Amino acid sequence: MSLGTKQKRCIGNSADQATGSPCLGRKIANRAIAKSLRRTAACGLAFVVPHVTAATQLNIEAGRSYMDCAGATAVFVEGVFDERRIGATRFAWSPDASLGWIDGRDVERYRYNRYSTTDSIWLIAGGVRIRYGDTSDWYRSLFFSFQPAMHSGRTQSLSSAYEFVSTIGWQGRHFNFQIRHISNGSLHEPNRGETMALIGTTFNL
Repeated sequence: MSLGTKQKRCIGNSADQATGSPCLGRKIANRAIAKSLRRTAACGLAFVVPHVTAATQLNIEAGRSYMDCAGATAVFVEGVFDERRIGATRFAWSPDASLGWIDGRDVERYRYNRYSTTDSIWLIAGGVRIRYGDTSDWYRSLFFSFQPAMHSGRTQSLSSAYEFVSTIGWQGRHFNFQIRHISNGSLHEPNRGETMALIGTTFNL
């Protein structure tokens, strides 16, 4: 064996010792991403918390959430806070915080997988709600919201500690209707997500 070959093997072994293995390297990278996302979620919640005392709406919402074709009950309590204009535009944003619960469901084909479907999920999320137009515009009641979230439980639909909550909805004075999707953006598998239709009642504070 030549000295050059020995040196190459030595370099290769040193690299393996430094990174462990390609598999371990991927795990380290995934952990770094997860840590970054948890910090993002925490920042989102930290951004919302100072506005809690200025809440203007409290929504209690319930409906049916689906993973593939399997349904489960979902309940959310959501606080929407003081609205602010975005510069000189017709867009406005509000801090938006949610506490939610999604029931588990028993899907036989996932019953013995590492991630099953039977866990009930508790979720806390904080982000922003966006609306467009003036108070006299009919479409002013429509909104989009985005919230980083953290939750308990691990399932086929929500398999990581961090998730993203995207919502399109209609907000009336006393009632609201929302289509909501929760997933981690395929940053951790499995990622079947939860998609739900919610109807709620609104209390103006």
